[in-house]
Amino acid sequence: MEDRGFDLEDRLEALESAELKRRLSPVDRVAERGYFAPPSGSELPVLDGEEALVFASNNYLGLTDDERVENAARQAASTVGTGAGASRLVTGDTMVHRDLERQLAETKGCDRALAFSSGYAANVGTITALEPDVVFSDEYNHASIVDGCRLAGCETVVYGHCDAASLGAALAERAERASGTDNENESWLIVTDTVFSMDGTVAPLEAICDLAEEYGAWVMVDEAHATGLYVRGGGIVQAEGLEDRVQVQLGTLSKALASQGGYVAGSDALIECLVNDARSFVFSTGLAPTAAAAASEALHLSRHTDVRDRLWENVAHLRDGLETMGFEVLGDSQILPVFVGDRRDALALADGLRERGVVAPAIRTPTVPEGTSRIRVTPMATHDQSDVVACLEAFQAAGQEVGLL
Repeated sequence: MEDRGFDLEDRLEALESAELKRRLSPVDRVAERGYFAPPSGSELPVLDGEEALVFASNNYLGLTDDERVENAARQAASTVGTGAGASRLVTGDTMVHRDLERQLAETKGCDRALAFSSGYAANVGTITALEPDVVFSDEYNHASIVDGCRLAGCETVVYGHCDAASLGAALAERAERASGTDNENESWLIVTDTVFSMDGTVAPLEAICDLAEEYGAWVMVDEAHATGLYVRGGGIVQAEGLEDRVQVQLGTLSKALASQGGYVAGSDALIECLVNDARSFVFSTGLAPTAAAAASEALHLSRHTDVRDRLWENVAHLRDGLETMGFEVLGDSQILPVFVGDRRDALALADGLRERGVVAPAIRTPTVPEGTSRIRVTPMATHDQSDVVACLEAFQAAGQEVGLL
């Protein structure tokens, strides 16, 4: 019989020969430092004997092991349960979910918010529920936005990364094509990340809103890497005062908010539409109450303590130190991509850092374009000054060893 299966061994060999194969490396805790195990297969991991500093996590505020966040999760588990047990529309809607959504809506300056089981599910569910005729998407948008556009079956127009002029030209060209045709009243959605995870760049939101209003489009933003880090625990939308000009605010609970899940915030009508039409919400078990409670407490800490200030102090110290050494640091956010260029040099630099007790892996193709490999450095609020100095010293020594300095 003819074999109509899949040759997975060849795929893996091709990845290996191209030096593109990735491997899992378990760690004992999600925090600013931890013990790591070498890449493992099906066997239980054996942790290394030396603790390493972690400068590669999205745990920006360092709250994953904060006692207050842990206690909130424990209390939710003991009073509500460890899992929602059903879709939110069946019996999985709890007061813990409602408390989180109330606080998210207040933070984002919206009527309501809705929690999803993941940020990926939030993006896919929202785009498919809105069913736009045309989506204008930043070329570096997250994969979940790309997949949402594919599943929605809409026409997708990709514009240049963080390039308002490119977006404006795309809108004008589409408007000209649609003028006087049956497409004149088609629905348009402009979608962008606010902080881009691999480049650390920030979308020009005010210019995007200006263009959206000129052409009658809606704006949807993914604040995954911004939520909790800016004004009053908000994101870029809050930092720039654009709450009334952005129709759909979306983000995750799994980064600065130290939990798991995603959310969408907007008008009453938007949330009601998603409750009924977002398949990734309707047909998923509700977010675990423990995750909702942890995120709610983390958001409270972001809004009402100095944890955000401590993060930005570490960001400024690291950026200044890396640039003073001669490294090119991309972006203008808490994500500090140290540009290397050559993939092998980036891998060698990451290995050199790891040998010196600092975990900051190389980011290379296909995650970023060929020739633009970098080390993605992300400090946490809980790194102290000696941790930041240790990271800089590791970059200095490893950079000289690789020949980058």
